[in-house]
Amino acid sequence: MTRMRGFKICCGVTTIFIIILIAIFTTLALTLFKPKNPSIIANPVGLENIQFGGSPNVTLNVTLGMVVTIDNPNYGSFKFTNSTTYLDYHGVIIAEVPIPTDLIPAHSKVNIITSVDLMADELIQNPHFLQDLIAGRFNFVSISSLHCQPQRQLSVF
Repeated sequence: MTRMRGFKICCGVTTIFIIILIAIFTTLALTLFKPKNPSIIANPVGLENIQFGGSPNVTLNVTLGMVVTIDNPNYGSFKFTNSTTYLDYHGVIIAEVPIPTDLIPAHSKVNIITSVDLMADELIQNPHFLQDLIAGRFNFVSISSLHCQPQRQLSVF
């Protein structure tokens, strides 16, 4: 009888211990280790190039230097492929920002140097341009999509 009782107590304690471990790992997986979106911040650096075409259609293209800062708040690093960010002004795409392939380590910020090809003629031809110019306020929307995959590191020692 005593052996059977000791066996039942051991099984009960082991079961409770396993349930506690499962609860801890589930909580960590759903909170702390849950993947979060990286934040992407674009900062202009300076003017690189201006191209003006006059005939028959007036065109104006401006190239600006940019530093794109990507902040990875996750516990794992990720690698993304070549991507493009678009700048939208009242439904018209007026700029493209190429973002080259890179690896973003866990809990770090990486600065990527790139350039913006701004199609100023598209901006000026927009019917909202004059109103926004007079108001001194332009409403731009940036659209970014990074296709990335997590990088796993296996270290034995």
